[in-house]
Amino acid sequence: MMRKQHWAAINEFTFVTGMRILFWIYRLCGRIPFKLAMFPVVLCYLIAKPAARAASYRYLQQLNTVAPDHKIKANFSGVLRHFMVFAESLLDKMLLWGGLFKFDTVKYFGQQLILAQMAQQRGGLIICTHLGNLELCRTIAKFYPGLKITALVHTKHAQAFNQLLAQLNPESTLNLMQVTEMTPVTAMRLLEKIEQGEFVVIAGDRIPVTPNPRVAYASFLGQSAPFPVGPYILASLLQCPVYLMFSQRTRTGAELYFEPFREAIQLPRKQRDQMLTQLVADYAARLEHYCLQAPLQWFNFYDFWQLPALDVPDENH
Repeated sequence: MMRKQHWAAINEFTFVTGMRILFWIYRLCGRIPFKLAMFPVVLCYLIAKPAARAASYRYLQQLNTVAPDHKIKANFSGVLRHFMVFAESLLDKMLLWGGLFKFDTVKYFGQQLILAQMAQQRGGLIICTHLGNLELCRTIAKFYPGLKITALVHTKHAQAFNQLLAQLNPESTLNLMQVTEMTPVTAMRLLEKIEQGEFVVIAGDRIPVTPNPRVAYASFLGQSAPFPVGPYILASLLQCPVYLMFSQRTRTGAELYFEPFREAIQLPRKQRDQMLTQLVADYAARLEHYCLQAPLQWFNFYDFWQLPALDVPDENH
């Protein structure tokens, strides 16, 4: 039986090497030749990565359980489509930081929530997902002077791709904060940012890279899945408004959605677990809503419905 792999143990060096070549094909020839050249790269990756292939298959199975009308079959063809969309999302990230992305194709919804906070010189916590293109969140600051965003990331699992972004544009790493483990010092730094009117972004759909991570279970695409409770515990420490952010690629560009989640989060000791479970359930419901709108754009290539083991990344592949 295949051991459940932690998402942070999935090394993407081979895939990123291919994407580096594909990026220059796009620069020289355009998107159509890029798509043609992308097919064998993605196909080879899928053949070499059975764990990622199995994770995509499981996701498509769950998707078909709750939304059979999508007609995205849980087979090799469906998995290949899933990874082709993923490869295009990586290209869009490189275009963003390489100065080639067409920002006028992005539509924003609910950004007034963030701008209203800015007007009051107040910051907030934004809980995002691995749906669509998260880089749009970090680049929205270019359109609104004074908007400062710090994304909390575990970059060790994606060093090759982050190095590639840094080569395209050194600014791609300026608003990232490494948070393998949330410490009191880290919390204090984030509180200072919030008090200065900045926004902190954290993903709500990947569990912490620590042994025995704290999670709560919620229904997602028809089955119970573990979600991290860290974002909500952090919000209770920061005592600031909490928002949700979702993005998706469209035929004409991209869309970025902001939603209110909680004005503030309180976690009384006696009701702590119950409240965390409710917060996770509310987040999972919104994640499912957007996944059903853009089902091939959710990029978590590990068995999301199982609590995985913490493996050491294999640096030789």
